[in-house]
Amino acid sequence: MLAIIHAAGWPIWFLLAASVIAMTIIIERLMYLRAARILPDALLPDVIALARTGSVDAETLSQLEQNSPLGRVLAAGVRNLDASREAMKEAIEEAGRAAAHQLERYLTTLGTVATLAPLMGLFGTVIGMIELFGATGGVGADPLQVAHGISVALYNTGFGLAVAMPALVFHRHFHALVDSFVIDMEQQAVRFVDTMTSQRNSG
Repeated sequence: MLAIIHAAGWPIWFLLAASVIAMTIIIERLMYLRAARILPDALLPDVIALARTGSVDAETLSQLEQNSPLGRVLAAGVRNLDASREAMKEAIEEAGRAAAHQLERYLTTLGTVATLAPLMGLFGTVIGMIELFGATGGVGADPLQVAHGISVALYNTGFGLAVAMPALVFHRHFHALVDSFVIDMEQQAVRFVDTMTSQRNSG
């Protein structure tokens, strides 16, 4: 590996840094963006049952907010049980936007790496070509310098693509996953509002 880095020249260090950033984000998001962590199965029925008791204290609401992104959204609804339907929905929507922002954390950086990595590889290719043409002197080309220029050009191009492709795949995968989570949260929030509103109207 060290031999490859040496052969690829100094431009490869930018790509190595980009690969470390991308890998860190991918691992972190894989661990965080899990359905059981974002949308716990029994949370909505539990919150509805809790709201029906009418005895929700600040500590319980705090625990609900820390439970999951869905918990934060539902907690906003519980805080506004006595408000109008429109006010409850507005509070839930605001909490939902904050939760969606949390779900999308670091995805912009991952998308930037996916876009920038091929350009970094192209930059390394240009450096390699400059070294290649610079190896030609008045008495002919130095074979070692020519070989080094070619290796810099090819290694950087290949490594740039190797970093960009998985970064792009995971970036799109995470965005699709976040979109599905947000839609599910919206549906559960609407169900909560409808249940609480119908109970209040019937009471």
